[in-house]
Amino acid sequence: MANPLQFIQQTRAEVGKVAWPTRREVLLTTVMVFVMAAITAVFFALVDVLIRTGLTGLLGFFG
Repeated sequence: MANPLQFIQQTRAEVGKVAWPTRREVLLTTVMVFVMAAITAVFFALVDVLIRTGLTGLLGFFG
């Protein structure tokens, strides 16, 4: 079992090695996530409308 003090020191050393993103990088990646989510939502909404229209037309043709 490791010494708790040694564990804390090693943990702090590892945290110091982490390359933390800048505020600008975080902001840009957050905006990109929202943009991609919006594009995906629009895409699937259009696909849904096309499928619904196609099925409605198909069922109306045969019904």
